[in-house]
Amino acid sequence: MSTTLPPLREVIARHGLSASKALGQNFLFDEQLLDRIAAIPGDLSGRQVLEVGPGPGGLTRALLRAGARVTAIEMDRRCLPALAELGEAFPGQLRVVEGDALKLDHAELMGGEPFAVLSNLPYNVGTALFVRWLGGQNWPPLWTSLTLMFQQEVAQRIVAQPGGSTYGRLAVLAQWRAEAKLAMKVHRSAFTPPPKVMSAVVHVTPCAIPEGVSARTLERLTEAAFGQRRKMLRQSLKGVPGAVEVLEKLGIDPQRRAETVSIREFTQISRELG
Repeated sequence: MSTTLPPLREVIARHGLSASKALGQNFLFDEQLLDRIAAIPGDLSGRQVLEVGPGPGGLTRALLRAGARVTAIEMDRRCLPALAELGEAFPGQLRVVEGDALKLDHAELMGGEPFAVLSNLPYNVGTALFVRWLGGQNWPPLWTSLTLMFQQEVAQRIVAQPGGSTYGRLAVLAQWRAEAKLAMKVHRSAFTPPPKVMSAVVHVTPCAIPEGVSARTLERLTEAAFGQRRKMLRQSLKGVPGAVEVLEKLGIDPQRRAETVSIREFTQISRELG
């Protein structure tokens, strides 16, 4: 079926589309690369997939070719006709929702059924959406995996280990009850227009939640700790009631800085705080 589709460049030219800087868009045209991204979570045949910011439908094509049932959220009306054509080429496989992904209830949108998330995320909302998918006390989540394109710098922060300059709140939130790995690097030249930075695809799968740890407490704790990352824990955690006392109880030196605290230690502190 893919042979019946015109090249992406031709679709974009016909619809007079150009990447919107305001919406953080960068289009991918390399169909082989897009097929490789779609293959990262495994067999998608018959599976529900949520895609945010499909644009003219480059990754969407790859997902549909892989047999996925795609729900795509797009807020750029200019892209809707091109996506409608894709829907006609793959009958019954594509549903396009016009709107802001940050304002929509994704679980409700997907009918309360499990779904994989695959997106070349618009740069300006990528991190906010990622933190939202990782948050909340309900675990495991309805999403079975997140396969997301980020700026390489953000991707490295997600998979970072304690002790380095890239280790921060994003790493803790991504790894305390999920496994995060760098699946693929993508050169800036693959995009139109080429962004100023390199990109990378991160793949995240949920794991078991550590017993007795509140997601809300951990989120609050990491926000305080990394909000003032240059300060010692005894200073940065002063605003979290009981936190400094818990450090003492657990034998964690309050003179340490947040970037030296392991994910296990953060979960231990959160468990004590309740």
